[in-house]
Amino acid sequence: MIPVYMINGFLDSGKTEFIQYTIAQPYFQMRAKTLLIVCEEGDIEYDATLLKKSRTVMELIEDEEDFTAQNLIELEKKHKPARILIEFNGMWNSKNVKLPWHWKLEQQITCIDGSTFSSYFTNMKSLLAEHIRKSELIIMNRCDNIIEQIPTYKRNIKAINQNAEIIFEDKNGEVNATLEEDLPFDVNADVIDLDDTGYGIWYIDVLDNMQRYVGKTISYVGMVLHPENFPKGYFVPGRMAMTCCAEDMAFLGYACKYDQADTLKQKEWVKVTAKVAIEYFEDYGKEGPVLHAISVEKTKAPKEEVISFV
Repeated sequence: MIPVYMINGFLDSGKTEFIQYTIAQPYFQMRAKTLLIVCEEGDIEYDATLLKKSRTVMELIEDEEDFTAQNLIELEKKHKPARILIEFNGMWNSKNVKLPWHWKLEQQITCIDGSTFSSYFTNMKSLLAEHIRKSELIIMNRCDNIIEQIPTYKRNIKAINQNAEIIFEDKNGEVNATLEEDLPFDVNADVIDLDDTGYGIWYIDVLDNMQRYVGKTISYVGMVLHPENFPKGYFVPGRMAMTCCAEDMAFLGYACKYDQADTLKQKEWVKVTAKVAIEYFEDYGKEGPVLHAISVEKTKAPKEEVISFV
């Protein structure tokens, strides 16, 4: 079976840029040949030097009626590739696509120009939806001037494909788009109760969305850490986390102000209920989340002492 990667999207949605970026990465390189089938020519041309360096050969199919299994097999016979990339024409109906039986569609990705998404979603929803529905990954780029619309656009996409991973990008890279409804806890609860999964997600989300939690009360079970040279009246209640693999362990926690912090033993387990504030903290070297303890109660260790991001 020959692995196939299909990149969908309308003209000028960033497909060529995405493919050129991908084939330039070290992880993409292989000794065997890659066949790139381009179904429309946009304003950006492929770099011939990059194609040669990455052992990628390009073929153009301009007409939808020529995108047939038989013609695709002929291209395979001509180049004998180990894998195939297809830059698909966004105006073609993907329902009609029939790949050769021995071509395995490994991944489908849809690129979307955020600045024109609203127009396409309104006027060509059925065609756009077909791309989104079959894609594992949706990349919405050029989001610089639509930051406030991102939550709505994310809901639009999730309504079509709940399982797709969605990435939003502006000129500086990826844009955080975690919606409150995506979180495994209620941010508007009187007390936000964090379980193992919730703690890990909260720890990351508060970095990107500090204002979301200012003045909120949270509660969770954590391990006591007394960092060296920490100011009196503060400790860190956190969790050990596996962020990549078993060898990649880190203690995740934020400073907690507690007038009886010196009575807590290193590595003992406590149930912390605290109010979240955003303050300058010397150990951070900048403003960041600082917890103000309402109560700290000793408790037993959780069943799973290490949380995982793997």
